[in-house]
Amino acid sequence: MDGRRDVCAAFRPFWMMIIIQKYDDYNPESSEHEPRGTDMGHSRADKAQSHERILKQAAGQIRDTGLESVSVGKLMQSVGLTHGGFYGHFASRSDLLAQALGRALEDGATTAKLATDPTKPPTYAGMVRSYLSRTHRDSRKTGCALAALSSDVARADEHSRAVMEAYIERFVAKVADTLGHDDDEQALLAVSAMIGGLLVSRVMTDPKRSDDVLRAVRNSLVALQGKGEGEA
Repeated sequence: MDGRRDVCAAFRPFWMMIIIQKYDDYNPESSEHEPRGTDMGHSRADKAQSHERILKQAAGQIRDTGLESVSVGKLMQSVGLTHGGFYGHFASRSDLLAQALGRALEDGATTAKLATDPTKPPTYAGMVRSYLSRTHRDSRKTGCALAALSSDVARADEHSRAVMEAYIERFVAKVADTLGHDDDEQALLAVSAMIGGLLVSRVMTDPKRSDDVLRAVRNSLVALQGKGEGEA
């Protein structure tokens, strides 16, 4: 009997250590469970901040080097997170790309809005001239992501295409409003020509020829509304 008491006494510290570790909030294994009290708020805030860092980094990368340039491992490393933590934020790489694409498109729309005069209503001719300008052509990383990423997204999965499709439809609706009449066909033509014209102008290696592309598309689109040709 005394022998059994001695054995129990000898193992008591180990059992206590196991119990303490199991319920200790700092135990790595407990990270899978929701922390209690104010720690829960901190945990969710930290996760939201990490999610934002990942999205911001991915959006900037795809605008610069395209959708297929994104490597999950390298992306997570660049924001100071582990590869394994990726699936706590996104269901898959496809999910990441779709969300990052949405962020890139939104950033481009915000930049375009900041470049306009808020005291003046947008006009069709003004929108065309601004979109098909040398300044916009040379702003690959900060300009409209529709032109920067259309060729990539055309080869992407349906999820990413649906994200861009929604932004294209918004662009078409905005152009239709500036036209002042319910002509969806003309708005579609204008949007397609603007995106395509900007893309082709960026392909040209000869600066003069690139300017020619911008001018030709710009003049043709402005003339559609009967308000004269665009300026060189």
